[in-house]
Amino acid sequence: MTITALLFASYADLLGRESVELDLPPGATVREALSRIRALPGGSALPPAPLVAVNLAYARPDAVLAPGDEVAVIPPVAGG
Repeated sequence: MTITALLFASYADLLGRESVELDLPPGATVREALSRIRALPGGSALPPAPLVAVNLAYARPDAVLAPGDEVAVIPPVAGG
């Protein structure tokens, strides 16, 4: 199955792109998607447990993904 991972701000800078399509096996989890992202050049700099949303809703690492899902990897945000 194919999912789209969206990368924002510093994460997009680290990986040199704002999105990436990932081919994952059926029943793959958010954790597995993050593992695939970490394997990309620059991906090893992602924190151990980044904030993730699947289809605009926050998701846990064990959430099961479906074909066509959109996984957003959200960097920390500081305000003032």
